[in-house]
Amino acid sequence: MIALASLFLIVVVILIVARIATVALVATGLPYELARFQARSALTGVGFTTSESESIVGHPVRRRIVMVLMLVGNAGFVSLIASVMLSFSSNNPDARDVFFRLSIAIGGLLTIALIARSRVFEQRFTALIASLVDRFTDLELRDYHHLLQLSNDYAVTELAVKAGDWLADKSLANLELPDEGILVLAVQRANGSFIGAPRGDTVIEAGDIVVLYGRSAILSDLDDRPDTPSGTHAHIDAVAEHMEIMASQGDDQDD
Repeated sequence: MIALASLFLIVVVILIVARIATVALVATGLPYELARFQARSALTGVGFTTSESESIVGHPVRRRIVMVLMLVGNAGFVSLIASVMLSFSSNNPDARDVFFRLSIAIGGLLTIALIARSRVFEQRFTALIASLVDRFTDLELRDYHHLLQLSNDYAVTELAVKAGDWLADKSLANLELPDEGILVLAVQRANGSFIGAPRGDTVIEAGDIVVLYGRSAILSDLDDRPDTPSGTHAHIDAVAEHMEIMASQGDDQDD
């Protein structure tokens, strides 16, 4: 029975560690689903086979979290296997005793799984972990994926500016991107300099990488917009479309 209790304790600890790591990764800015997937991948040692893994490896805080998960996962699953073996080992194996232990093990694991999958438990437990992470670490608990509504037709993207693009060699004031519903968050110069929250007099140059926030369709159009009369007409159309959207949102608030 001690071995079975150890088995249940190890499973609970592994689940708790995975949930803590998920909350910690969300605190670094990862979307919740991606953070949960990456935490489970690191904990189980299956490796990273997705392009999102680059956002983990290239981020120092996320990298440390994943390293801890890998260490805990290796130790935890070795202990888990040892507990399972001890739970069913006996000098005089008896079919009835083995069945009894197996029933307890399956029943206990199913109970833990049901509790862990409970929406109420998940919300309260996640809130508790988030408060502890916020209190005892310097991680900033913000899920920017949800704060910016990136799943609701909005996106943050990097746009590489080339010679001949509509954006090239114009100041932000002249581009009037906010009229299209686009915000310029930053500009990465070709020489490596970085401009955060650029002002209206900032000139976008060929070779720059511009970080933009706005509706996905407009961002995609802007990426392909040439510095020709057709590009100017595309800007005018985008402004008109944004005005219609803002007007409709105003009508919804009035209702």
